[in-house]
Amino acid sequence: MISGAHAIIYSKNAVADREFFRDVLKFPHVDIGDGWLIFALPPTELAVHPARKNGTHELYLMCDDIRATIRRLKQKKVMCSNPSEQDWGTLVMIKLPGGGELGLYQPKHQLAHR
Repeated sequence: MISGAHAIIYSKNAVADREFFRDVLKFPHVDIGDGWLIFALPPTELAVHPARKNGTHELYLMCDDIRATIRRLKQKKVMCSNPSEQDWGTLVMIKLPGGGELGLYQPKHQLAHR
């Protein structure tokens, strides 16, 4: 019934953030016209958390080795926060060229997509 999912990142500088996903993270993509890139994502999971109100959604990227990933990102001049240990994983925030941030973590929990 469901064939996929489409996540959206809103950005004050969408062109710069698209270039980041294309050139730095090397995500496969299609250009649907005028430089509008749609990116393929790695295997993905969906969690539903309790909340006081509906309508808020978050996107986090996951990796197998957070320290090695941080080193590679810093070599590409990507700003990352210091790692933060959470019950569910080791988390860093990546600064996007458009000014936003994106979470990246190494999960401590069992993965649904493997």
